[in-house]
Amino acid sequence: MLRFGILSTAKIAREVVMPAIQDAENAVITAVASRDVTKARALADRFGVPHAFGSYEEMLASDVIDAVYIPLPTSQHVEWSIKAANAGKHVLVEKPLALKASELDALIEARDRNKVVVSEAFMVTYAPVWHKVRELLKDGSIGELKHVQGAFSYFNRDAGNMRNIPELGGGALPDIGVYPTIVTRFATGEEPQRVQALVRRDPDFGTDIYASVKADFGTFELSFYIATQMANRQVMVFHGTEGFIELKSPFNADRYGAEEVELTNQKHNISQIFRFPDSRQYRRQTEAFAKAVAGEASEIVTLESSVKNQRFIDAIYRAGEHDGWEAV
Repeated sequence: MLRFGILSTAKIAREVVMPAIQDAENAVITAVASRDVTKARALADRFGVPHAFGSYEEMLASDVIDAVYIPLPTSQHVEWSIKAANAGKHVLVEKPLALKASELDALIEARDRNKVVVSEAFMVTYAPVWHKVRELLKDGSIGELKHVQGAFSYFNRDAGNMRNIPELGGGALPDIGVYPTIVTRFATGEEPQRVQALVRRDPDFGTDIYASVKADFGTFELSFYIATQMANRQVMVFHGTEGFIELKSPFNADRYGAEEVELTNQKHNISQIFRFPDSRQYRRQTEAFAKAVAGEASEIVTLESSVKNQRFIDAIYRAGEHDGWEAV
């Protein structure tokens, strides 16, 4: 059993990831850390966790954990991932891992030097719906892929929310722009060559709140928009010469629609629906990570893949500053 320490009492840890770890077959939570030991103890008691620490450093120095899950604000992800790796702990860290691809060089060095596993927590890459999409594309179910289209939006103007605070790594692209990019790369196995983008910022917060992106993958094109001040929506469509694949809840499984993949033929008169109820993508993520730590064959998000995804986001920001194409 991989023994996890939870570094912070953040909402995503409390409500999503901690229950998933406790539900996993090969992992368990043995410690919670917070800068407020009272909060750490309360959360530990809630989940029946034996150890609570009043500082992150104290937990990393302890021998009661093998790995850490890091749900801190984005601006602190790389810093604490390096500290955890240097303490000999394996690291599962929330997305986005970094704010610039260059920030990951030091983390890769720390990973290699300390011989630990470090992975960005892209739960979508463990979801059955996305493995099905990858399988359908590989099998040629829609013929030759020509275009991928996506959207991800929600409404949030809370000035106190980290997503609206630049210093904490807020912004639409770091928060949700990483999803259309990672799933397209995951499903197709291809990388973008160049991008065009329109990026808009909130006049009060200074964070990017909207982006419309076109990416050239060579043999196909990806176009998507994201927004943090528009009505909730999620969709991804893969359109080929012989048909298309559509996902109506591609990122937050079963919150924006059913966990299903719809395959429609060229004439639009035959559709197949593949349903995946209760896919537990966060549990699958935990179990895959624990297998990788144990040295078993397991597909996880590597830091090398994280670098490529962040270069994609970096290029979108650069493209948003001018007309025309920007190389990735």
